[in-house]
Amino acid sequence: MDTDTIAAIATPLSNSGIGIIRISGPEAFSVVERIFRKKNGKEIDWDKSHQVHYGWIVQGEEILDEVLVLVMKGPHSYTAEDTAEIDCHGGSLMMKRILEMVLRHGARPAKPGEFTKRAFLNGRMDLSQAEAVMDVIQAQNDYALKASVSQLKGSVSNKIRVLREGILYQIAYIESALDDPEHISLEGYGKQLFQAIRPIKEEIESLIRSFEQGRVMTEGIKTVILGKPNAGKSSLMNVLLGQERAIVTDIAGTTRDTLEEKLSLDGITLHIIDTAGIRDTKDLVEKIGVDRAKKAAQEADLVIYVADGSCPLDQNDQEIIRFIRDKKSVILLNKTDLETEVSMDELEKITRNHVIPISAKEEWGIRELEQEIKQLFYQGEVSFNDEVTITNVRQKIALEESLESLEMVEKSIAGGMPEDFYSIDLMDAYQRLGEVIGEAVEEDLVNEIFGKFCMGK
Repeated sequence: MDTDTIAAIATPLSNSGIGIIRISGPEAFSVVERIFRKKNGKEIDWDKSHQVHYGWIVQGEEILDEVLVLVMKGPHSYTAEDTAEIDCHGGSLMMKRILEMVLRHGARPAKPGEFTKRAFLNGRMDLSQAEAVMDVIQAQNDYALKASVSQLKGSVSNKIRVLREGILYQIAYIESALDDPEHISLEGYGKQLFQAIRPIKEEIESLIRSFEQGRVMTEGIKTVILGKPNAGKSSLMNVLLGQERAIVTDIAGTTRDTLEEKLSLDGITLHIIDTAGIRDTKDLVEKIGVDRAKKAAQEADLVIYVADGSCPLDQNDQEIIRFIRDKKSVILLNKTDLETEVSMDELEKITRNHVIPISAKEEWGIRELEQEIKQLFYQGEVSFNDEVTITNVRQKIALEESLESLEMVEKSIAGGMPEDFYSIDLMDAYQRLGEVIGEAVEEDLVNEIFGKFCMGK
């Protein structure tokens, strides 16, 4: 592990009231001592942790800035190393100049995620908590933030450790019995083990199932708006965005390509895609747009089908309905401010789905749309009191591999295999669960994970 001293600007590099330069490592305090002078002229007592000191950053006799210096002695710091933070004025130029001074006096530039990587390597947090740090920073809605904070506090870690303890007990029992068969019997143990791993499997399966909800929380819902030309797709998107983002005309086929935007609906993040109207066309450009619309819909978490209530359903509508039958979808009957040619009962019967009447022009029914999406993905309200949610695909894969190993144990029991076969697969399940919290992970994987972090964290 690196034992040198690192430094970086820990706040956005833009003009602001406050900027923070973070320094961590064995020489952190020495570096600060070379460039900082307290206003009262006294020396800093570096043996006292979690102190704030007021003074100036100086370059020779020149005062560069008026600052606060925060002192945090390891292991009681974010990295578990000696750490100092310089709170200066937040001008881009000022932060750069102070960082340059820090680097000239003994620190090196930190790599992206290196502070958190050191926290992990020093045992300050496990890998699932480290990944949650980035999730907290990148959270796009309240649900994502709550889930990330819960994971940062150790909700996933605690659950994984309990599961590993249960598996380890069974491994220890088998090994003890094999070493001392006179005093520890394995008679009928297979049946006992089968019952013991069942609740462990159920917990792992529950964690795996939580991933889809967790992914939606953190990444948002990939949402595609489908409909035939002039159904009101672009108008709906403009209403949702609160601005004229998509071009709206009475000319069929105005939208010829996909248009992507991000928005928040009642605390839910949507990656929303407006598409070309679905219809048979000989226009080459429009046909490419239709193909892209279908491809986007295939990859979407949610399809919003906009039916034009002002004209009868036609072959294009039928094609869309067949296309979305097996997908998570919301059905909207648009243009209900006009005399409708399509009844809600008719549309519900054909789509076999609940239909929401709206008017994108008059902005009716938008609240009902929000509630429908929320119900589809989060079953109404989400409680985080006891809920453990997996939000990371790496963690999900490790859980799936652990589950497969436990299923191999069950197969070995059913096949009457020797007990040492149980132990092999139990150990593999134990190790795979360890990968979730960062035990026994390869250095390359660790570097890849932390390389995705922002600078200064």
